[in-house]
Amino acid sequence: CGRGPGGCRGGRTDMALRCAASLAAGRQPRGPRREGTVRWSSAAKASAVKINEKASREKILTLESMNPQVKAVEYAVRGPIVLKAGEIEKELRKGIKKPFTEVIKANIGDAHAMGQRPITFLRQVVALCTYPNLLDSPSFPEDAKKRARRILQGCGGNSLGSYTASQGINCIREDVASYIERRDGGVPADPDNIYLTTGASDGISAILKILISGWGKSRTGVMIPIPQYPLYSAAISELDAIQVNYYLDEENCWALNVNELRRALNEAKAYCNPKVLCIINPGNPTGQVQNRKCIEDVIHFAWEEKLFLLADEVYQDNVYSEGCQFHSFKKILYEMGPEYYNNVELASFHSTSKGYMGECGYRGGYMEVINLHPEIKGQLVKLLSVRLCPPVSGQAAMDIVVNPPVPGEESYAQFIKEKESVLNNLAKKAKLTEDMFNKIPGVHCNPLQGAMYAFPRIFIPSKAIEEAKAHKMAPDMFYCMKLLEETGICVVPGSGFGQREGTYHFRMTILPPVEKLKILLEKVKDFHIKFLEKYA
Repeated sequence: CGRGPGGCRGGRTDMALRCAASLAAGRQPRGPRREGTVRWSSAAKASAVKINEKASREKILTLESMNPQVKAVEYAVRGPIVLKAGEIEKELRKGIKKPFTEVIKANIGDAHAMGQRPITFLRQVVALCTYPNLLDSPSFPEDAKKRARRILQGCGGNSLGSYTASQGINCIREDVASYIERRDGGVPADPDNIYLTTGASDGISAILKILISGWGKSRTGVMIPIPQYPLYSAAISELDAIQVNYYLDEENCWALNVNELRRALNEAKAYCNPKVLCIINPGNPTGQVQNRKCIEDVIHFAWEEKLFLLADEVYQDNVYSEGCQFHSFKKILYEMGPEYYNNVELASFHSTSKGYMGECGYRGGYMEVINLHPEIKGQLVKLLSVRLCPPVSGQAAMDIVVNPPVPGEESYAQFIKEKESVLNNLAKKAKLTEDMFNKIPGVHCNPLQGAMYAFPRIFIPSKAIEEAKAHKMAPDMFYCMKLLEETGICVVPGSGFGQREGTYHFRMTILPPVEKLKILLEKVKDFHIKFLEKYA
């Protein structure tokens, strides 16, 4: 490569580096302008690549150098099986033939993605807040405009685009407190104890961050139900805390037994300092609804053992079975008397993502934290201020969940009709799913009392277990992969949520429309029967 017009001008090293860059980019290096094709010897090419290799350096961030706590995080709901589902979707778009025409993602509780229609009033208020010029439009009802104006008055510059206080817009926190008081039959709620969050997950992670401390045997232990929602195990791994498992009783409709809590706690004391107890009610992935007596027992246990209670109550509107009723931990704690109510530290969580709203994308939520030490309250606000504030549109959406239309307002009739339609539909699908699963040989499904998932137990033959081991997979992951590859149905293996050794499950959402859900369940039935025949 010479120094003529169009050639390299910075000496041989500069020339080689330019050539190397051309080769790395897949381009033919430019040589001197001559007639005909420019030819490069293999020695020149090798030299250029060698210099390019020397010019690049090792990456600072590698799997070996990255934060080991982040590497330990696993989140099954969007894990390997979901990545595989994405690959299959791409293949279908390319025209690659499969035994099915679409992938049905039943792995996650994403209501609107499954076809659920938004609640009109909620969307109207958020639209008005987002584009205030619509406040002059006759197309929007006055009760929606009234709420939008109030929310905007709480925003800097009357704009949803401004930052809010780290704890959230004050008037929305007041509405949350009023909602809690109505829900709990007059139990007092203080807006100062309300923190608006980016979905419930943000609040749960923040509380865990402030709770976890110590080293070695004094490291904080966090008690979580098994099966659990993988947010908990992921957050515990990220924070390098100690996960303490307590098992729900599958034979008794996934009931929570205080004797099991005591066993888990006493065993954990040998290697950590258990000081947090997490409850998911209604349950995810198990769908059970805790009765009043169970909640009282748990609160007494937490009081006796000096445990900080986390009550994940995002499915509080999703209760379907007759005889089941949602009781908030806050309400039962208050009714147990001042010895409990003034001492047990409790954080409760709610969200726009579940219930009848299904507004996952807005990332709206709140937590109520009671009996927090005054100095810790300041530390929590400081921690939350690092992320400035939750999404303001999500705060507005949360406000409509806690401050919906009331009798006498013009939007009330439509709101109640839409809300009841969603919840009645979910109740119908919960029963349908339970009944159809229990007709399949080798499958057992407990009653779906609440939430929006089924967590059936599946029999996997020993031959299939051996094949799963050969593929270095958990048996239920092997089963779910086969289900995906043969039917296009994406569900999450039970091993991603935790389960007793020797048992196998998968979690499936009940959110698809009824007719599609029937087809999905029939496909699961046909697949399972063939699976048993193949591996018997």
